[in-house]
Amino acid sequence: MLAGRRARAMMRAIRRRSLPDRLVVPSADAGATTTSPEQAIVDWAFYRDGKRQDDVTSYAEGVRRARQGGGFVWIGLFEPTESQLAGLADEFDLHPLAVEDAVTAHQRPKLERYDDSLFAVFKTVRYAPQGQVATSGELVETGEVMAFVGAEFVVTVRHGDHSELGQVRRQLQDNPEHLAHGPSTVLHAVADRVVDDYLAAVDRLQDDIDELEISVFSARGARDVGRVYQLKRQVLELKRAVAPLTVPLRHLAERPLRLVAPDIREYFRDVEDHLTRVREQVAAFDELLTSILQASLAQLTVAENEDMRKISAWVAILAVPTMIAGIYGMNFTHLPGADSRFGYPAVLLVTLVICVTLHRYFKRNGWL
Repeated sequence: MLAGRRARAMMRAIRRRSLPDRLVVPSADAGATTTSPEQAIVDWAFYRDGKRQDDVTSYAEGVRRARQGGGFVWIGLFEPTESQLAGLADEFDLHPLAVEDAVTAHQRPKLERYDDSLFAVFKTVRYAPQGQVATSGELVETGEVMAFVGAEFVVTVRHGDHSELGQVRRQLQDNPEHLAHGPSTVLHAVADRVVDDYLAAVDRLQDDIDELEISVFSARGARDVGRVYQLKRQVLELKRAVAPLTVPLRHLAERPLRLVAPDIREYFRDVEDHLTRVREQVAAFDELLTSILQASLAQLTVAENEDMRKISAWVAILAVPTMIAGIYGMNFTHLPGADSRFGYPAVLLVTLVICVTLHRYFKRNGWL
């Protein structure tokens, strides 16, 4: 363990020489290379006593101030490459496995502790707008937010266009007393935003399921089986994002972690309560959609049986004139009524009476 820390410290000292002193997002014509971290940085700031220090012009200076006299640096990145994240990883001594997860994305929600830092993964969701659903067919869009948390830094990595954290940063800056608790405040704010998005998605999903439930039991309900299956798939996608987050939030709310301020643990408990509500609703949606799907299939079976009864009834009615016509169409000399003047009308009348009687019988029994 000690040898590994020393090796990473040596590599960090070597690579730090190549780090830019100023991390300012360049303009489109600045000519920055794809390996430069500035291209992936959305925003960064140094905070002390819960207030953003605008006089700090480089993140390196902010790190030095944080290590000397308190405060922390919050750097936000959007879909960085491995080379773009390498410099920051060396500066903050981020574990290579966590860096690999942050770059490749598609991770399950989790919380991991590496030496002197925490690495948290959150699955973000958004209920897609109606026009977008028509083109993609997906109601629930997913993304990811990763957070590296240390004593003097927070590095957030976003994947997905809907996981924007600018509003979270502004809300924290408007509440300096809360932000003064340190980097764990940012981790709580990110978790709270993610779970609030879960609640919004669940409310939208509730409306769609209620509408579907009414539609299924209408006269044309059997045609909504595809819609039921689509919603069930979206509930499964939401469950994959919500269920694994339970254990990480419980650890943040109940376990004493050095990097999580004791006062912030109370806020994590509130987030955990909201997540429990979401998880219970998602489980209820899954069971309800299973019942609706079974009801839809049962309705479809009943409708098919009704169609088969109608077809069978008409076949039975049409079988009578077909049979009589077939008998009298035989080439025999002596047929009943063949020599009579009223034989042909009598046969037609008998055929009509039998058909009308069968029709009334099937009608009375609900087959027609």
